[in-house]
Amino acid sequence: MSNPIKPTVKTEWFSVIFIILAFLAGAYFYQNFPDQVPTHWNYKGQVDGYGSPLLAAFMSPTMMLIIYLIFLTIPYLDPKKEQYGSFINIYHRFKDLIITFLFIVGLLIGLNGIGQTIAIGFWMPILVGLLFIAIGGLLEKVKMNWFLGIRTPWTLSSETVWTKTHRLSSRVLMLAGLLMASTVLVPPSIKIFFFILVISLVVLALPVYSYILYRQERKEK
Repeated sequence: MSNPIKPTVKTEWFSVIFIILAFLAGAYFYQNFPDQVPTHWNYKGQVDGYGSPLLAAFMSPTMMLIIYLIFLTIPYLDPKKEQYGSFINIYHRFKDLIITFLFIVGLLIGLNGIGQTIAIGFWMPILVGLLFIAIGGLLEKVKMNWFLGIRTPWTLSSETVWTKTHRLSSRVLMLAGLLMASTVLVPPSIKIFFFILVISLVVLALPVYSYILYRQERKEK
């Protein structure tokens, strides 16, 4: 079976090094964590969940490794694997981007857990916002596949619907990222409304838009 994503040292070194660094950092944090470590914060930036030192130290590195392996293996199973060659560089950038995001999150949780003053409630919306903006910048260049992108029955049924949906999705995600990052500037009492707006834009608006495009295309035919 041909390899649809063609991993090489050049494409994989970044993610592999960050995963190794994450496990090394996790081992350090594990040795220095207290018995209970904050692992979750609500939208007000208040701690509302704790975990064991083992969980807090290795949750992020393990997620990084699992996601990395998914990125390596899932394309083999994709019925549209032949499409990956047309956006292979974008595919690897997606992988590196998510790995980097998880590494930073794990580092912030670890530093906070050993007593460093890290305002998780301040930094997380900014990081998530930047992640959305970066993904939005890449999304428009993703070609039709069953793994990456806005995969609805309508985008997967039409190249035109896929292209138009991802063109809009790119802009919507960047807007959602700006809204998410801007929550650090608003009072905690209204942050939840920003979160709802972002989720609505991403989860509801884009599938509905793809359905509308599909119906229009069907009527024209």
